[in-house]
Formats: sequence, structure tokens, C-alpha cells
Amino acid sequence: MADHAILSASAAHRWINCPPSARLEQQFPNETSSYAAEGTFAHALAELKLSRAVANTVKPSTFKKKLTALQKDPFYSPGLEEYVDQYVAQVSEIYLASVAKCKDTLVLLEQRLDFSHWVPGGFGTGDVIIIGDDTLEVIDLKYGKGIPVSAENNPQTRLYGLGAIEAFGTLYDFSKVRMTIIQPRLDIISTEEMSVGDLVYWATNTVMGAAEKAWKGEGEFRPGDHCQFCRIKAACRARAEENLRLTQYDFREPELLTDEEIGDILTRADELMKWVKDIQEYAFDQAYNHGKKYDGWKLVEGRSVRKYIDEAKVAEVLKQAGYSDGDIYKPKELLGITAMEKVTGKNTFYQLLGGLVIKPAGKPTLVPESDKRPEINSTASAAEDFSNVLD
Repeated sequence: MADHAILSASAAHRWINCPPSARLEQQFPNETSSYAAEGTFAHALAELKLSRAVANTVKPSTFKKKLTALQKDPFYSPGLEEYVDQYVAQVSEIYLASVAKCKDTLVLLEQRLDFSHWVPGGFGTGDVIIIGDDTLEVIDLKYGKGIPVSAENNPQTRLYGLGAIEAFGTLYDFSKVRMTIIQPRLDIISTEEMSVGDLVYWATNTVMGAAEKAWKGEGEFRPGDHCQFCRIKAACRARAEENLRLTQYDFREPELLTDEEIGDILTRADELMKWVKDIQEYAFDQAYNHGKKYDGWKLVEGRSVRKYIDEAKVAEVLKQAGYSDGDIYKPKELLGITAMEKVTGKNTFYQLLGGLVIKPAGKPTLVPESDKRPEINSTASAAEDFSNVLD
């Protein structure tokens, strides 16, 4: 079975609002970022710590060995561990509150949850499931700090709740589901509580129809804030048409715009700018990595600045030439190249430091054909020339 469901819980906000995007996304690579990888590591560390602090499923010696291994991971930092510890403490509080009401409270970590009864092929992983008394707790860790995520009306946690109902509803007599999202880096905890009946009603009346359309690749494309993490967001025609509606306004005389029109433009300006940025990033990727040519545009070497090869060596050479620390340093910082030239003079600068200064190739960028810089002709040679300067 695939590692990720086509109709995943994490993407539910998108495919519920824009059903055909789920199938169309399959034509585009599912690229991960360093932020996603860091989040995955944070989840692994959290699972280990919870297995000792809450679930008590790991022996102390095994825990110590696994923790030591994780602390050697490139993504590990004391700061990350501190945030994970904060999350673990918050989960522990929820668990202990449940134990106070029900000594037989069950806790499960990284539990696979199947909600395919409502969503074709739908499954996901619940970070923490706690069942005690009459309440099913579903807890989700969000390690990112860029966007606050609320548990209110959150389809991801609701689908996890449905998966937990499907898995444990016949074994335990719970009547309500409490879904909590914890974002330790933003110090945010949000919770939504629903009765089992209301959650199933939502799934039956809101999710099932959209899921069926999404599975078949049918329905209407509907742009919105759910486009943010969509793989097709840059090339999506519906999103382009929505943003290009701004061209309905006549900008010849600003005073001709009404207050209502200006308010409408301001309302959509952020989304418009996001869309333009997505288009630029997509076009650059296609041109740089796949040799794509766009009419009126070309790939050229970007602007570049000089930099020292070895700042310590630069300082050593200048001191041997009679320059004092006060001449060549900012407070605790070596002067930049332009400032250093003013101190030494250009001729002396190049006599002393010419071999310690380089001008690396500029980052490739797409520009209009009227730009005077020469075009980069070969995608392969560009990749070789600029492999060390890309972010």
C-alpha cells in the first residue's frame, strides 16, 4: 500500500473544497522541504519521549539508547528538544486528566487510522489517541511555526477522529470526540469537541460527496486559501483566472476607482501576490531544471557580489602590511570588500588581497529578453556551473 493516501487527511481542506485537484496533483512530483523533514524528526523524537512518559512502552535503557541516537541526527538541536518536551508535557497533562476519571485509560502513539468508510482509500496516522471514560482524545503535533493551525472546523483532525471511531467505537463506550492541535513553537493549543453523532453527520453530509468526486477526479476547481500547499497551484488555470479578475479595473486614473473597488483589490492583493510568486518559482524550476523555454524569457546568470575566501587570512595579510585592527575591522567584523578598498586603495587592495577574493557565479534568474546579459544556453552546463550557489 502507498505511504500516502491520495485523499489524505492532511490535504482534506483542499480536496473537500476543490475535489478535482487531488487527482491532478498526482501528475506533479511530491517534493518535500527541509521544514517537512525537520517536522518528521520532531515527531519521531516526540513519539520516543511519549513512549516513556505516557505510554510506558519503552525500557529506560532502550529509551536512553534511542534518545542518544536521535540527538546525533542533523535535525537535532537543544531548542527543538525543548519544544518537543513542551509538547510532551502538554500531552501528559491531557493523559493524566483522563486517568483521573478512568484508571483504565488507553493511550496509543502513531496509530494508523482508516477512515475509508467515508473517504475512498482514506487513511492517516494519529500522533496520540487517548480513550478514557466517555471521551476519545485525538492529539496532533504541528511543529511548524509559520502558520497557526486551529482545531476548530479542522478536517484533518476530524478525519483522524473518524478513523479512531471506526477502530475503537465497538470496543469502547465513548460518546464524544475531543480533537486537539498543539503547536509548541507558537505556544498554541486549540481544541474542538464534538459528539460522535455530529462528527459522523459531518462526514456523511460534507465529506463523502466531495471525497467521491475527488477520487474520480470530478467536480469544480475552486481557488482559495487551501491552494497554499497544492502541487498544481502555480499551473492551475482556475487559480489564474480568479487572480486575473483584477484586470477588470481601469487603472488609468486612480481617482476613478471607488472605495468599494479599492477594498475589493486590497482583499485579494495578498492572494494575487502569492500567485505571482508561485508562478515565478514554478517557471524558474521548469527553465532551470527541465530546460523549459518561455516566449520572451531566458535564463541568465544573476547578480553577484565579491566575497573573501578566508577572512582570517585577509586580516593576517593586512596586519603584516601595517594596517591596525581599527583600520580593517568593524566592531567584531571584518570590513566588506568595498569598504576595505577605501581603506587600502584599489591598487594596494589587489596587490595584497587579489588572490583572496572571488566573484562567484550569480544565481540563475528569468528575465525579459531585452535584458543585456547573455543567455545560458545549456541546462546541463547551467546545473554544473551553478550547483554550488543554489539555495
